[in-house]
Parts: sequence; C-alpha cells; structure tokens
Amino acid sequence: MRRIAIVLALVSCSRSTSPSKPPAIIFRSNEPHIVDSEAMKRAAGVTDIEGFDPYYQRKKHFRGYELAKTLVKSLDLPIETLRKAYFVMRAKDGYEVPISGERLLEPGAFIAFEDVDVPAWEPIGPQRAHPGPFYLVWREQHQGNLDTYPRPWQLAAIEVTTFELVYPHVTPPKTAAAPALRGFDIFKDTCIRCHAINREGGHVGPDLNVPKSIVEYREAAQIKAYVRNPLAFRYGNMPAHLHLSEVDLDALVFYFKEMSQHKHDDPAKNP
Repeated sequence: MRRIAIVLALVSCSRSTSPSKPPAIIFRSNEPHIVDSEAMKRAAGVTDIEGFDPYYQRKKHFRGYELAKTLVKSLDLPIETLRKAYFVMRAKDGYEVPISGERLLEPGAFIAFEDVDVPAWEPIGPQRAHPGPFYLVWREQHQGNLDTYPRPWQLAAIEVTTFELVYPHVTPPKTAAAPALRGFDIFKDTCIRCHAINREGGHVGPDLNVPKSIVEYREAAQIKAYVRNPLAFRYGNMPAHLHLSEVDLDALVFYFKEMSQHKHDDPAKNP
C-alpha cells in the first residue's frame, strides 16, 4: 500500500522568524506540503465540540477541525479508502497510537486547536502538560473510553501505513506458544502506546526488550503486580490496568519471555 505520512508540525514563535505564523500540518505523500490552520479551516470548517473529557473528568468545550473532512480534503482521497487504511498517531512526548482507519474516521473525531474554557489551554494529565497546539478529541457520548478512543495531546504526526511496516520487530514468530501470541495482542492494544519492543513503539516509558528484557531483571510476579497497579510501587504516569485478568497478565509475561529470544537493537531508532 502506498505510504502517506501526515506530520503535524508544531510551529512556535521560538522556531520561526515570523511570530504570527500559525501552526501547520505537513502532509507527506510523494512530496511534503504544508497545510496551516487557515487552510484546515477552509477544508473542514470550525466546529464547537462539547462533551465529557475522560482526562479532565468533566464536560469540556473545544473548537476544532473535523478529522475526517481534514484528511479527505487535504489528501484528496475518498473516505472509503481512508477507512480501509491503518494509521499511527504520534505525539510530541513520544506517545504513539496505532489505530484502524475504520475507528479513526468515525464521526466524532476532531483536531482541537482551542480550549474555549481556558483559552491558554488547561493543563492535562499527571504532569499537567500543555495539550496544544493540537489535541485529538472525540465528541460522542460512547467515545469516552481512552483504550478504544485514544486522545493524544501535543499531536505531532498521523501516518497512514501498515503495522508490519512501522513495527517489524514487535511481532512474535507464528510458531510461538498460544499464550505468547495472546500476550502480543494485549501489548499491541494496551502497551505499545507508551512502551517499545526492540525500539519500536512509544517511548513515554522504557523499552521492554532491549538492551535487556524486563523478564531478565524482574520476577514475573512483580511485573504483573506493577502492570496492574503501578502507583502501588512508585508515583508516575503509568495508569493502572485493573481490567487485565490474571490470565491476561500471564500471557503478557509469556510474550515478554518470547521476545527476549528475538532482540533487535537498531541504534538508528529512538531509544
């Protein structure tokens, strides 16, 4: 499939000789071209977005560009094509979200560019980060689950690609035991947003396979307890995963053990 990268360039006054230059999105297909906020406004219009935000734990009011219209008009591709595609969204802080086009192109997704409640942007998350200039939000009531409807703030890139192309050294061999394959599915759905395997994945948290696998310096029981409730060990940004069963956690450890036998450490990739 043709690879198309859409990089959201976070253009700030400190990086530009023009203080009034607006934030822009660089759409990359064959050659990159810049689409600034005014162009996005012309492509998708501006929508007032009100709804419950699971990070703020209350109703929030934003203004933004409808994501589906922005992608369709800027890429000049039909929505049916984009719905069949596979996306990876990347945030400035290293957060990384693989997501299907079918999910991302659902009605209700917006690139928020303004916090109406707090025009300077209300801080977000455990570290009280500045979520702008772009924060992906979902409007509909059923889109409040962060696992299935992720909300990366400081959104830095959206890439149309395939899982195999972006994460070629994360998948265990097909001959791996069934629990390891199940653990891979859990890692892909839950962990890869913040953690990498073989330097492929998010880098909010540490890589879990290189240079040493987590199973090479932590006991299985401690790994499972930490994944389930990290704040019981230390204060940090990692959320609890109380929804994972004991069987799920065992499978995750099986996956880590399997991947410890398949290390691939490419120094050219981000640590």
